Amino acid sequence: MVTLGIDSGSKTTKAVLFDKTGIVKTMLVPTSANPKKSLNRLYHELYSPQVNYTVVTGYGRELLAAADQQVTEITCHAKGSLFLNPDIQGIVDIGGQDSKVIVLNQQGRVKDFLMNDKCAAGTGRFIENTMGILEIEMDDLDRTIASCKPVHISSMCTVFAESEVISLLAKDIVPGDIALGVIHSIAERTAQFAKRLALGENIFFSGGLSNSKIMTEILASYLEIPTKTHPYGQYAGAIGAAVIGWEKCGERL
Repeated sequence: MVTLGIDSGSKTTKAVLFDKTGIVKTMLVPTSANPKKSLNRLYHELYSPQVNYTVVTGYGRELLAAADQQVTEITCHAKGSLFLNPDIQGIVDIGGQDSKVIVLNQQGRVKDFLMNDKCAAGTGRFIENTMGILEIEMDDLDRTIASCKPVHISSMCTVFAESEVISLLAKDIVPGDIALGVIHSIAERTAQFAKRLALGENIFFSGGLSNSKIMTEILASYLEIPTKTHPYGQYAGAIGAAVIGWEKCGERL
């Protein structure tokens, strides 16, 4: 049996094929201005007669007519994060458009959650835009800022923060120092938001920024809680969707 999970995010759309051995294949494409097209592209790339069940989640989950089930991103992120790390009690996800904090009960189900979709300054899109100003590739982020010293970013609004970054460049501040300051700023804001819930003793960090080891370490320092991630952390929502499909078909992991 094979299941397909697809997560329609604001910036990227992720898909995962899943069978009894676990994750078989992953795929990611930009969501762009046409989320329906991105969803259908992944579906047609990965679907085969062997796929027994398809679950879709995320912002565009209603746009894939071929899906067998639509599930909220909170449920899928919880299920996928728990699959990647069974010891966690809470999840912090920084997505392209919002950030999420999820608390699990002892059975691994969602106990409580918060979403921050009002302030862009705590999202992946903000950091990507800022790195664009600094001319730093996201794939090179850790290498670029490894030996840098963070510059304090005082602005709490994305528009003013970007203006502040430009002003710092005009003062000949090293771009890596500014980038590390931005990372600290996002991590601190995320931790302040996350601490509104009782997160437990182990946190899982998911979303595209979880690919950054430095971001994960800095976030953990502000959370003051052991924080783990996984190479598939960006795919947590799609993994959760695939696992839910697996369980829907009567199989148990």
